[in-house]
Formats: sequence, C-alpha cells, structure tokens
Amino acid sequence: MVIQSPDGDIIDCVHMAHQPAFDHPFLKDHKIQMRPGYHPEGLFDENKHAIAYVEGDKYYGAKATINVWEPKIQQPNEFSLSQLWILGGSFGEDLNSIEAGWQVSPDLYGDNNTRLFTYWTSDAYQATGCYNLLCSGFIQINSEIAMGASISPVSAFRNSQYDISILVWKDPKEGHWWMQFGNDYVLGYWPSFLFSYLADSASMIEWGGEVVNSEPNGQHTSTQMGSGHFPEEGFGKASYFRNVQVVDDSNNLKAPKGIGTFTEQSNCYDVQTGSNGDWGHYFYYGGPGRNSNCP
Repeated sequence: MVIQSPDGDIIDCVHMAHQPAFDHPFLKDHKIQMRPGYHPEGLFDENKHAIAYVEGDKYYGAKATINVWEPKIQQPNEFSLSQLWILGGSFGEDLNSIEAGWQVSPDLYGDNNTRLFTYWTSDAYQATGCYNLLCSGFIQINSEIAMGASISPVSAFRNSQYDISILVWKDPKEGHWWMQFGNDYVLGYWPSFLFSYLADSASMIEWGGEVVNSEPNGQHTSTQMGSGHFPEEGFGKASYFRNVQVVDDSNNLKAPKGIGTFTEQSNCYDVQTGSNGDWGHYFYYGGPGRNSNCP
C-alpha cells in the first residue's frame, strides 16, 4: 500500500517483518520486540558543530526537548541538523554512534523541509549505518510516525516557538537501544548486536547542532544552524535544547553532571548553557555561518 502524507510525501507501506532492517544477516531469525522490557523512570571532518556534552561515566540513554526551526541551506549537498548523539568508543575508526533529531537535507529528501530522522554507525561513518530506514539496522514498530517525515509547524523568529521531545535509552532486559518521540510514541529500536562499545553502555552524550561546511569558493558556508541566530539573542530568536537529561545505570532519567561545550568557530556558530526550574539544564546554540566575523 502507498499513502500520501498531508505535506505531499509518498510513503510506501510494507509489512513490519519485511522492513529493510531484516536484510541484516544477524536479523535473519530475529523476533520483533513490540515494546521495551523496561522504560526509564522519572568530531567530524569539515562539518561544524555547536554542542553540549557529558563524558566520564557510563550512560544508558539521553533525552531532550529540541526547538524546531527550518534553517536555510546554501546548496543542495549541505545539511543542517539538531540532534542528540549516544556515543561509544573513540573518535577514530571504531566510533559507535546512535543519533536522532531533526534535519534539513535537500540531497537526502529532495526539499528543504525540516524532518524527523535517525542515524547510526558502528565504525565512525565508514561502512556501516545510514539515515532512517535506508539500510538494515533500526527496527521500526510504530506505524503512525514515518522516519524522515516532515515536522510541522516550525518556529518563527520573534513569534511562536515549537519543540519536540526525543528519548533514546538502553533496555536493561534485552539490551537494545530504543527511541521515543514525544510522550506517547515509541518508534522502534537499534538491536544491541549492531554495536561493539554501545553493546554495554555509552561513554559520551552530545546534544546540539551540526552543519556541512563545504567551503565553496574558499569561504565558510552560509548554511544556518538552528534558527540562524547566535545563542546570546535568547528565546524566540535563538534555537534551544531544554530539559536535557541522561539515563543512569538504574534506568532513571537524571540531570547530567559536568556539562561541557564545544564549537569549532564561535564566530560562525556558538553555544551557551544555563539551568533553571522550568527548563532544567538547557542551552541556546546556532548561528548564521558566514558573516563579517566568519569569513
């Protein structure tokens, strides 16, 4: 069956047992889990980042509420995304990464819409992994939300603000990494055997933005990150992550300790953290890319 979404996307519907995940040889006799056993209580080539992170402990998941925008992309082979990373191993050839959030990628989707996405790799993006369901790996169990679907509405400068909540956690019973969208939609899982380091736990969690800097004509890209505005502009202007949390070894959501920040060029894209009673740990991030201080 083929259906068309309200925004014009054509979606091919396949039986759950026939989805691309089961092309993986380790999934030949895999029995689909329809729900997790337990639920939590309570850097990269020429790409540019503005992120907050924690490390130095064992992590079993992460959660955040992410402000949604539609950043401008300079050219089709570039993208802009805002996501959380679940990381294991080193930033070398053996990096394990699970990623989820929103992105604008004309090359991948054929338009400039803001879309929900996932990604995974077990060898630092070399030969394994893919976006959404484009290869075997992520097993989707939810038929209401399509991976890669457009997110609407999006935030507007000095106007209404919209955000989405994403949780990724490791089921302590079966060991798989699950993804939840909002409060009600468990979308699916990454089987634990896809990974080496993440088969046990994560050693680092990141939240934030990433853009491609292809340096056309030797200049920094003008592709926007987040809202396209710097974090010091604050609510309604800059993009944010709020209620940032990690999952501990007791399967509880908790506030992260010792949050650090990282950006390659703060005059292009930047990040500023804070905390309060309503938003917990939060940060504003992003920027316009090329400008008078970012040539």
